[in-house]
Amino acid sequence: MFTYERKIPVDMDCGITVYMQVLGAKWKPCIIDMINKGYQRPSEMHRFISEASPRVLDMQLRELEAMGVVEKHTGSGFPLRTHYTLTDLGMSLVPLVDAIDNWGKKYGERIKQAIAETVA
Repeated sequence: MFTYERKIPVDMDCGITVYMQVLGAKWKPCIIDMINKGYQRPSEMHRFISEASPRVLDMQLRELEAMGVVEKHTGSGFPLRTHYTLTDLGMSLVPLVDAIDNWGKKYGERIKQAIAETVA
C-alpha cells in the first residue's frame, strides 16, 4: 500500500504554519464565520457561499471536524438534519477570522486595483 510522505516537513512549531494547516483552505474561514453568525446547516452555507460546490464545503467541514474546530450534530427523524457548531477551539478562531475580514474590507479596493494593473 502506498503512503504519502511529504518532501518538505511541516514545521508545527511555527504559529503561522499551524494557522495555515487549520484555515489555509479557500472556504474554511468563511465556514467558521458562517457558523458563528448562525448559518449552521450545509445547505445554508452553500446558499451564501454559492461559488463553493457542496462537495468542497462538505470536505472542508469534515477537515474542520477532524481538527476539532467544529462539531457535527445529526438530528433524528426524517429527513435527517445536520448542523454544525463551533467548539471552544473554533470559537478561539473567530477573532482571527474577524480581523482578516476587517482587513479585507479596509484594503480590498487597493488589492483589486493592484490585481487589475498586474493583469492589464
